[in-house]
Amino acid sequence: MRINANFSQFCAVKAEKYQWVKSPQNGVERVMLDRVGAEKARATSIVRYAANSYFPSHTHPGGEEILVLSGTFSEQTSDGIKHDYPAGYYLRSPSGSEHTPYSKEGAVIFVKLWQMSPSDDQLIRLNTADPSLWRQEKDRENCLLFKNDHEQVSLERLKPGASLFNSKFSGAEILLLSGALTSEKTRYKADSWLRLPSGYPENFYAGEEGALCYLKLGALGNTTLSSIDE
Repeated sequence: MRINANFSQFCAVKAEKYQWVKSPQNGVERVMLDRVGAEKARATSIVRYAANSYFPSHTHPGGEEILVLSGTFSEQTSDGIKHDYPAGYYLRSPSGSEHTPYSKEGAVIFVKLWQMSPSDDQLIRLNTADPSLWRQEKDRENCLLFKNDHEQVSLERLKPGASLFNSKFSGAEILLLSGALTSEKTRYKADSWLRLPSGYPENFYAGEEGALCYLKLGALGNTTLSSIDE
């Protein structure tokens, strides 16, 4: 299976174009934003857990990155301890990590699978509602979630009219969490997802109400899959 799998091309999925697909597990649906592979896949998705739904225990050979968008997402880790993550939590689990994910009340999460380097061994759990994680800048507030030599992940809270990019970038991925972004040709509302290849010429500007974005710079085509079942 290949969905938006050409990482040299611009692509965008607006919220009104979401196509919810049932997963193999009852009560769990997903929107496939990009995907290379079937169930064993390098994937970027929006995943919706109904109340009291879960996935069986599994490992992440290529790592997993999660941003909790609404509700409360939970997991039981390999040590048997249960953890709850309300909306706003950022989770980064390295290759080889194991958990049983579930939600008692229901949750919607943004998920990226099989996109971490084997050397990326950081386990991260950040509550982005913590004001101490945010840095004030001229036209925005910034919450750095992760950074290494290959990628940078952050939340950007833009003031009205502020430009998203202030310098050149080697590829970018955007999930618009609230507000609006506009380019020369298009206006994007909350929940829109965009992927921009290196050298993409257009900038994006926050609408009248401002904008809150998940922003990843670099490493867009990364995968640790050695073989893909398509």
